[in-house]
Amino acid sequence: MTTRVAIVGVTGTMGRLVAALIEKTDGYELVAGLNSASDLAEMLGADVVIDLTVPRASQGVVDFAVDNGLRVLVGTSGWSQERIDALARRVAGRDDTGVVIIPNFSIGSVIGTALSAMVARFFDSIEIVEAHQAGKVDSPSGTAVRTAELIGRARAGLGPVSAPHIDQRARGQQVSSVPVHSLRLEGLLARQDVIFGGTGETLTISHNTLSAAAYERGILLALAAAVSARGVTVGLDQIVDLGLGEPGRPDAPAEPGPDDSVPDDSVPDGPGPDGPGRDGPGRDESGTGE
Repeated sequence: MTTRVAIVGVTGTMGRLVAALIEKTDGYELVAGLNSASDLAEMLGADVVIDLTVPRASQGVVDFAVDNGLRVLVGTSGWSQERIDALARRVAGRDDTGVVIIPNFSIGSVIGTALSAMVARFFDSIEIVEAHQAGKVDSPSGTAVRTAELIGRARAGLGPVSAPHIDQRARGQQVSSVPVHSLRLEGLLARQDVIFGGTGETLTISHNTLSAAAYERGILLALAAAVSARGVTVGLDQIVDLGLGEPGRPDAPAEPGPDDSVPDDSVPDGPGPDGPGRDGPGRDESGTGE
C-alpha cells in the first residue's frame, strides 16, 4: 500500500531534501508540496503531512491537519512542552490522527542526547555548546533544548546543575538549569558539545553533522511511525530502541518550567511555511529549526 504524503515547506532546503527522499523511496507518493503562498487545503487527500515550516507557522499547519483527521510529522522547532501537552490533550482518544514531533532526524544526534541524559546523574557541572550555520535564525537549537530538558529530568532527584554566575549574559541561556551557548558561524552545518565537569576531569559528548545524508535514515523511520501514529510522540528516541536504558526518557510529560523551551518570540518573523524546519542544511534566512 502506498502512503500519500504532503510536505508543507517544500521549497525550503530541508523540504527539497525530504521531497527527493520520498520520490526515490518505495511505498510513498508525494501528492502535494505547499509553500507560504499555498492554501492549506491542498494537503487534503494525503495520509501524512510533513511540517517543515517555521515556528510561527507550524502550529497552524498541525492544527489544520489534525482538524481534518490527518497524521502529522513535525520537523519544525519552537514546540514548547506546554504546546505539546495541549496538543496531546487535543488528540487524546482519537484514532484518525496522531502527531510525531522530531527535534532532530539524525540518529547520531539522538544517541548523543540519550548518552548525555545517562551521564548527567554523575556530574553536577554541565553546559551545552551548539553551533550552526549563520543562516539559522533561532537559538538555542531545538536539539540543545531537548538535550537540556532530558538532562534535567534525569537529575530530577539530584537538583539543578551547578551553574555559577548565571546573572551574566555571557553565561548563556539556562534551559532546565543547564547553560546553553549558541554559535552561528559561516562554514558550519550543525554541531553540539555537551560538557560535563567533575573533580579533576571533564567529559565531552560531541556530535557533528557533516552532510544532509545524516538525516535520511531518521526521516524514513519517523515517517514510518507517523503513518500509524496516535497521540503525540516526541523524539526519535521514542521510535528507535537505542538500548541505553531508561534515564532521561520522557515517557510522562514533565511539568514545564519557564526555561524549558525555545520561546516563539525568540525567532524573528520570516516567511510562512516554505522555510526549512531542521538542524543543519536548510538553515537559511527563510527557515528555522532545531
